[in-house]
Amino acid sequence: MDYKHTSVLLDESIEGLNIRKGGIYVDATLGGGGHTEEILKRAAEGRVIGIDQDDYAIERATEKLKGYGNFTAVKSNFSQIDEVLDNLNIEKADGILFDLGVSSFQLDIPERGFSYNNDMPLDMRMDKSRTTTARHIVNGYEEHELSRILWEYGEEKWAARIAKFIVQEREQEFIETTGQLVSIIKKAIPKQVRQEGSHPAKRTFQAIRIEVNRELEILEEAIKTAVDRLNPGGRICMITFHSLEDRIVKNTYADLNKDCICPPEFPKCMCDHRRKLKIITKKPIVPSGTEVGENHRAHSAKLRIGERV
Repeated sequence: MDYKHTSVLLDESIEGLNIRKGGIYVDATLGGGGHTEEILKRAAEGRVIGIDQDDYAIERATEKLKGYGNFTAVKSNFSQIDEVLDNLNIEKADGILFDLGVSSFQLDIPERGFSYNNDMPLDMRMDKSRTTTARHIVNGYEEHELSRILWEYGEEKWAARIAKFIVQEREQEFIETTGQLVSIIKKAIPKQVRQEGSHPAKRTFQAIRIEVNRELEILEEAIKTAVDRLNPGGRICMITFHSLEDRIVKNTYADLNKDCICPPEFPKCMCDHRRKLKIITKKPIVPSGTEVGENHRAHSAKLRIGERV
C-alpha cells in the first residue's frame, strides 16, 4: 500500500529558505520528500541532500525524486549532519530544513507501532536498526523513570499514575502491544478526564516515541551544528510539533543570536562567544486555518527561521 504524506507549512518553509539557484540545500528530515521536491524545483542547477534514518523514507523519496539528477539521499540521523556533509565533500550549505514531525506513513503503517489506534507490537523506532524499542521502555524502565519521561516529554499530568499502572500490569503480564498499553492508560486516567480533549494515550505515546528515538536529546546540538555548516546568509528552518521542541529551538536560536553567553554576574565576557544567527521570525509561523482544515496533523506545527551571519 502507498501511504500519502502531506508536507506541513510547505510554502512557508520553502519561502523561508530563501532559495538561490545553484545553491546547496539540505533537507535534514527527508520523510515523504515533499519539502525536498519543492527545494529541487527552485534550486535549479544546485545540489540537494536529503537525510533520513528511516529506510522506508529513503526508498520512497529516492523513487519519488529519481528524475532529479542533483538529489542525493543519505540514510543517517540529522545529528550526524557534519559527517554526512564531510562524506559528500560539502563544506557549507545555503539552507537547511528540519521538519521534526513523524511522517504520516510512519503513523499510518500499523506495524511500526507508533499509533494508539491499532493493536500492534510496541516498536516506535524511526531507525529499524536501533535496538531499543517502546517495548523495552514500557517493560524495562523503573516506575520513576517512566513517570519522568511521561511528564517531561509528554507533558502528561497523569504521568505518575500511568507509570504506576504500567508497572502493576507488567508484573502480571508482559506488555507487548500498543493495544495493551492503551488499555492500561485508560484504566489509569479517570473516566471524566478521558472524555475531554484528545485521545487519552496521545501524550504517553508521544513521550515514549521521543525516548525511543532520542529526539530531544540530540536537537540542540543538531541545530548548532547545522548553523555552523551554513554559508553567511544561509537559512535554517525548523518545523516543530510540540512545545518541548519549540522551546529548544527558540532558546537555541536565542543563544546563537548573542555575542556573549556568560552569566550576568560576570564582570566581563569570558566565553568568547560570537553571534552566529540572525532570527528572522520573532514569533513562529503557524499553519493557516485552511491548511489545518485539510490536514489536522498540522494543527500544532510552528516554523522558526534563522539566518547565518
